[in-house]
Amino acid sequence: MNITITPAASERMRHFLASTPAAAGVRFGVKRTGCSGFAYVVDLAEAMEDGDQLVQVDGLPLIVNDKSLALVQGTVIDFQRQGLNASFVFHNPNATGECGCGESFTVS
Repeated sequence: MNITITPAASERMRHFLASTPAAAGVRFGVKRTGCSGFAYVVDLAEAMEDGDQLVQVDGLPLIVNDKSLALVQGTVIDFQRQGLNASFVFHNPNATGECGCGESFTVS
């Protein structure tokens, strides 16, 4: 699996993992939603589930389920602050379009 995490995103994920030492890792994937079809999911995973793949990315335990794998392959995860807002930003080579608000994406 080829997923890249920028230093800013890595720092943010490590902060979340440090605050929840029992977490199995950071869950990254997609869910069907929004006007374009898919939205990214980044959350702490309490445990591995059936169909999960555990990948170490720069020492971070990243958990991706089999259903999301093809859609997130090659994604670069970044973390950006803009004014009072802060969020993960995804650069996904598989995305062929995004909705106007940027909350969801589509693939062909």
